[in-house]
Amino acid sequence: MELMLELWRTLLDTLADVAPIVLVLFGFQYGVLRQPLRQFPQILVGLACVVVGLALFLVGLEQALFPLGELMASQLTAPDFIQGQDWWDYYWVYLFAFAIGFATTIAEPSLIAVAIKAEEISGGTIRALGLRLAVALGVAVGIALGSYRIVVGDPLQWYILSGYLVVVIQTRFAPPAIVPLAYDSGGVTTSTVTVPLVAALGLGLASTIPGRSPLIDGFGLIAFASLFPIMTVMGYAQLNQWRQRRSTG
Repeated sequence: MELMLELWRTLLDTLADVAPIVLVLFGFQYGVLRQPLRQFPQILVGLACVVVGLALFLVGLEQALFPLGELMASQLTAPDFIQGQDWWDYYWVYLFAFAIGFATTIAEPSLIAVAIKAEEISGGTIRALGLRLAVALGVAVGIALGSYRIVVGDPLQWYILSGYLVVVIQTRFAPPAIVPLAYDSGGVTTSTVTVPLVAALGLGLASTIPGRSPLIDGFGLIAFASLFPIMTVMGYAQLNQWRQRRSTG
């Protein structure tokens, strides 16, 4: 019964959140373009599916993904599991962060869609699987490094500034055709599958490690998940370019 009440409240909140988007779309369609909408009943059914789907997704996050991520973080950092307080004693945390970052990114629907389109437009020069693996590797490394930052308590800004400095340098030497795709690849990782688990992991780590604040240290993993795929995608393109030059030279 409590779950049904939570679902109903979330459904009403989602409807209120989606309403401004619907008003803008219908307002421009009828007020600016002044054209009737084709297949109006199907559009209404689709909007209803969006509202219901978002509500179910949000309830699923609260009931499953967030608690699961926080539970895993608390178990991996429990005193009876961690033998010691040095940063290298948390190697299982780094391994879990790497694995969950890689797995969630490979399953990310938005990344799959972008990778398929990139392969189609490039005529097969950019492989969809290769792009997905490069992005997933970047997310995995970024989240593992972000978990290390939470463990040691380093300032977030130094990692982000250093990372973007590397990105700027890579942009200068990477093939021009891959640069926009690399920057977009960082954005598509922050979507429906990756964000909930990564956020829960960061908050769980910051809540269980002594001396860490969930508000200050718990957030920031998403920034790592967005930054490092830019590096790995450009690195993937640079590696392919080097291999082509070596084979033709």
